[in-house]
Order: sequence, then C-alpha cells, then structure tokens
Amino acid sequence: MRLPLRTDDLGIEAWRSVLLAYNAALRAIEAELDRAGTVPLTWYDVLLELQAAEAPGLRMRELADRVVLSRTRVSRLVDEMAADGLVRKETDGQDRRVVWAVLTDEGRSAFRRAVPVYLRGIEQHFAAHLTDEEKQVCATGLLKVAQAHRPGACDPVKEDTR
Repeated sequence: MRLPLRTDDLGIEAWRSVLLAYNAALRAIEAELDRAGTVPLTWYDVLLELQAAEAPGLRMRELADRVVLSRTRVSRLVDEMAADGLVRKETDGQDRRVVWAVLTDEGRSAFRRAVPVYLRGIEQHFAAHLTDEEKQVCATGLLKVAQAHRPGACDPVKEDTR
C-alpha cells in the first residue's frame, strides 16, 4: 500500500532517484577501486580534498566539512590513513586544540594511482547514462540544494547564456 504524499511527488521521485543512482554508482566505483588495488573510496575523498587544499593540509574540522562523513568518522579515517603513511596529523603551532591533516608524498602517489580508476568509474557508471543536457540540469539542481544547506561550500555552476 502506497502512503498518500502531502509534498511534491516529483520532488520525492527526484530524491529517490538521487539515492538509487548514488548507491548504484558508488558500489560499482568502490568495486573497481578495490579490483585495481587502489585506496578505498572514502580514502580517495580525503586524499582529493587534501590534494586540492591551498594550504599544506586542512584542519580536521574543515576536512570533515568537505567530505561526506561525520567528524568522528573522518578522525578515525585519518588515523587509519596515517598508519598507512598517506597522511600526517599535525598540531597547530599557535592553537594546540587545532589538528591538521597533511598529505604525505606517499598519499600523493596513492591519489595519482586512484584518479584514473575513479574518473573512469564516474564516466562508466554515471555520466555515460546521461545526455549533456541532463548532466547540466543534474549538476545545477543538486548544487542549488548543496548551497542551500552549506552556503559557500560550492562554486556555482555557470549556465551557458549563448
């Protein structure tokens, strides 16, 4: 029995579709990273953010805000990655309460090995199923949602006004 919905049915269907697509693509990409012998997807996300950081690393709080994991999980994940030599945890010289996650040379290497596998996975398990117009609509719409919940976290997608 289907429950009556009091909100926008199309909005609920869009939400459900995002979850289904995310889950399917994520599992496939995780499996490919595993088969290739690279870092797990959650580690890849941390390495990606550290690689993209303008400073030598990120404060743990900033890192947690950038990846799709809880702060507690990010802290444990960084500990695991540090044990494997991919990152270092450093205490801030001015504020001992602040801890930085810093990418090591080994972490950069692991990231570079995983990038082609990850990008192929996105193309094969997500992008290949959408037209360019659908990709643009998807990117624009989902970015609006992200910005509504984390102002300043994402750069706006520029629409082609030609």
